[in-house]
Amino acid sequence: MAQAAASKARTAKVEVVKEHTFKWEGVDRKGQRVKGQSVGPSESMIKTQLRKQGVNPISVRKQSELFSASRKKAIKAVDIAIFSRQMATMMAAGVPLVQALEIVGRGHENPSMAEMILGIKTHVESGNSFALSLAKYPLYFDDLFVNLVDAGEKSGALETLLEKIATYKEKTEAIKKKVKKALTYPAAVIVVAFIVTGILLYFVVPTFAELFQSFGADLPAFTKMVISLSEFIQAKWWLILGIVGGTGYGFYEGKRRSRNFRRFLDRVMLKIPVVGEILYKSAIARFNRTLSTMFAAGVPLVEAMESVAKASGNIVFEEAIYQMRDRVSTGQQLQLSMQQSGLFPNMAVQMVAIGEESGALDEMCAKVADFYEAEVDAMVDALSSLLEPMIMAFLGVVVGGLVTAMYLPIFKLGQAI
Repeated sequence: MAQAAASKARTAKVEVVKEHTFKWEGVDRKGQRVKGQSVGPSESMIKTQLRKQGVNPISVRKQSELFSASRKKAIKAVDIAIFSRQMATMMAAGVPLVQALEIVGRGHENPSMAEMILGIKTHVESGNSFALSLAKYPLYFDDLFVNLVDAGEKSGALETLLEKIATYKEKTEAIKKKVKKALTYPAAVIVVAFIVTGILLYFVVPTFAELFQSFGADLPAFTKMVISLSEFIQAKWWLILGIVGGTGYGFYEGKRRSRNFRRFLDRVMLKIPVVGEILYKSAIARFNRTLSTMFAAGVPLVEAMESVAKASGNIVFEEAIYQMRDRVSTGQQLQLSMQQSGLFPNMAVQMVAIGEESGALDEMCAKVADFYEAEVDAMVDALSSLLEPMIMAFLGVVVGGLVTAMYLPIFKLGQAI
């Protein structure tokens, strides 16, 4: 029943109605003046909602779209993770769903997030289930999130499922942050190094070149090479920027539009020393964490595998998991399909086999996820410690090489004197 309802929630066609933010003032049942902010399609709908809540509206004004846009911030994955934890805490404390959404929405610091939460509250008040209300925002609530909430609503254990979702989101966001740190730190330093080098070649080296012309002496080969490079950058800087910008744009569009290109990138990334191992172990951790959460919620294994594939974060793993799902649907054991994929380490396969035999697959997958998350943590910390001296050496060679090239003629002139 829960599976059918989840499928219906995913496939239901939602009529898109433009909603606006309204500021309102009114009088509650105690005769006290109250004011607030709500999201809805029209002023009349807001007034109807307020009356249902026991508030007699005095004034309802649509907030300026320009003003709203100026205050909006992007909704990040961490915002969804925090929302999950807040809702889990509220529901566990016995707060009704609509009231919990009202409290969380009005107390959120991000106006965009607050507007979305209040929009979800509006849909729930209109008679939609919580899962279907979340499904109206597919950019932020994927099938996995919606399916788990739907299972919780149908089983009467929404607060328990929200707790599992909150834990899952917090764990996955933590592992993503670690992987992002491992990838962005060296890349950012290298970019800064190239920018500094470009500034030195464009602004500083020409000054020294003019000084060297007054010497009337032959310059060292290394100095000539640096000056030639500086002259090329001054003459063709627009071409260099165009090539760099075009390459970056082409890379972005290729990754966004071409699945084959993304598959190629994911395969290459997995083969990079150290970084590839971090990405591989994080994918194993994400697979087991997602499967554990879905299975603990009572979602059938075959249906859970589809959500696990979409949450894998790597096309190589995604395609392998879809193949595993097809094998499992024919009656094959999960541990055997994992073994046949050739992607999963023996320890993960054996733990899953034990889980299948003992009927505790969710617990075993959670233990595997904990292990590999700890592995990723340790590898990222070790990589950071290893990269710091290497980056310092790289910067020393690049910047020090330019400085040496500029001072070599001066040293040579001093020796001649």
